[in-house]
Amino acid sequence: MLVDAIRAEGFRLSKNRTALFWSVLFVPLITLAIGTITQLVLKANEAKLLADPEAPPGLKMMMQTGGELDLAQGLVQAASNLAGPAVLLFVLIGAATLYAGDYRWETWRLISARNSRINLMLGKLATVAGLALLAMLFMLVAAVIENFIRASVFDRTVVFGATGEAFAQFAGQFGLSWLRILQFTMMGMLAAAVTRSLLAALFVPLVVGVAQYFSPQILMLMGIMPDAWLAVLFNPASAAETLSAVIGGGEPANGLVLKAWVSMGLWTLVPLAGALAWFKRQDLSKE
Repeated sequence: MLVDAIRAEGFRLSKNRTALFWSVLFVPLITLAIGTITQLVLKANEAKLLADPEAPPGLKMMMQTGGELDLAQGLVQAASNLAGPAVLLFVLIGAATLYAGDYRWETWRLISARNSRINLMLGKLATVAGLALLAMLFMLVAAVIENFIRASVFDRTVVFGATGEAFAQFAGQFGLSWLRILQFTMMGMLAAAVTRSLLAALFVPLVVGVAQYFSPQILMLMGIMPDAWLAVLFNPASAAETLSAVIGGGEPANGLVLKAWVSMGLWTLVPLAGALAWFKRQDLSKE
């Protein structure tokens, strides 16, 4: 029955071209356009920027003409940025549509009799997970194209220096980005179940995300350092950054990895459990 729910949600999403465009295609297209324009502008101002002693070393390295461009390292870097703010925002559009669409169109009462409530909600979650994967794959395609454009603009040779370490980093960063996207949408699921509102499913995660972004500065004013349990638990975005740094070979402070995993786990599982429990007890007879 869960498979039936996933198939139904996937079919409905496939017919919603607007949600698919904004959730899957928009950010990769904009990223590719901005990246292409940036490379062309840098090339046009190459001499001026290279002669500037205050230009960042990373910028000069990126503008280096000739040599090799390692596509494997480019993919690892792209995988670490797959859960950026733009991706989170636009994937949330599709997720909110899935989580709150039946409330908006008053269709819960028509489908709840054909499957269990838990399966119906988990079917939506599985579809959002697939939507996130699709968005991430398109972002990787955009990153590959951008690397080839950079190589063409700066006359560099594209190589693929894949190693076991690079593959492990890519897989780790990809999986972490996927988890971060799902964790961010969990607040949308809970908001949709509690409020029965599409706008709430869209804006509540955004408001919570903004509050979490500013939480380190606020907590520091109270004497709570960013690596304290409370600070890490309140800010899953920072926890994800910590885990990303570890996957990339960084050395975190003692105990910080455990705090980061607990934070990510709580912000994923607690809203999910709350949404399932609320929806299971919800009265849908008048929907």
